[in-house]
Amino acid sequence: MIEGPGAGRADVEIEGVELERAGRLVLSGLTLSLRERRIGIIGANGSGKSSFARLLNGLLLPTSGGVRVFGRDTAGETRAVRREVGFLFQNPDHQIVYPTVAEDLAFGLKNRGLSKAEIAPRVEAALARFGLGGFGGRLCHELSGGERQMVALAGIMVLEPRLLVLDEPTTLLDLRNTRRIMAAIETAIETGGQACVLVTHDLALLEGFDRVLVFESGRLVFDGGPAEAIGLYRRLAA
Repeated sequence: MIEGPGAGRADVEIEGVELERAGRLVLSGLTLSLRERRIGIIGANGSGKSSFARLLNGLLLPTSGGVRVFGRDTAGETRAVRREVGFLFQNPDHQIVYPTVAEDLAFGLKNRGLSKAEIAPRVEAALARFGLGGFGGRLCHELSGGERQMVALAGIMVLEPRLLVLDEPTTLLDLRNTRRIMAAIETAIETGGQACVLVTHDLALLEGFDRVLVFESGRLVFDGGPAEAIGLYRRLAA
C-alpha cells in the first residue's frame, strides 16, 4: 500500500494547457487540479477526453502549458511520471506484449531491475489478486477478451502505480467482464491505495465517483459531481 503525502488520491496539476495534434487544436484552456480518488471523464467522440487522459502519464505532451503529476513535470520527467501512473487502454492487445500471462506480467518488473527471485512471487500474487490464479502458463492470445483485459490490468498493477488511468477499458467487454474489471479497480482503490481516472461512455460506471469532468469540442465544460455531469452530457448529446 502507498503511504505518505498523496496516498490514495490523484495529485495532478494542469496549468494553461493547450494540445495540438496533426496541426489541429484538440484541447485548450485547461487549468485544474486533480486530488480525488475516483475521477470520471466523459464526452462525445472527438471531444478530447482520451487526449486529456494521455496527458496524465506523458503519452502526449502539451503544446503549451504544463502538467505535473506527483510533483513531476510530464515533459521533463516522463519516465519518472510513468513509474507513478499506470495506463490501461481500451484494447488489451495494444498492451500485452509477451506470449504467456506470466511473461507479460514479469516484463515491467524486469525493466525495473528486479531479480527472478523477486519477480516470481509478485507475479503469482498479482494473478491471485485479479482472479487469474493458474493462468501463468496460459497463452494470452487464447484468452477471452475479458481475461486479456484482466491480464493487462494485472500487468499494470503489479508495478504498484500511485495513479491508474483507464481509457474506456470496458468498451469491448460484456456485462459480466465489465463488472469484474470494475470490481478489481475498486479493490485497488480501497486496499491498494491507488487513485483512478476513468474515461468512459458507460455512465452507470460513474455512480459513487467523487468528481466527473465533461469535455466538449476540446474544452472542459463541466467539473463537478457525477449526477450533474451526466445530466449535462445527456443534454449536450440530445
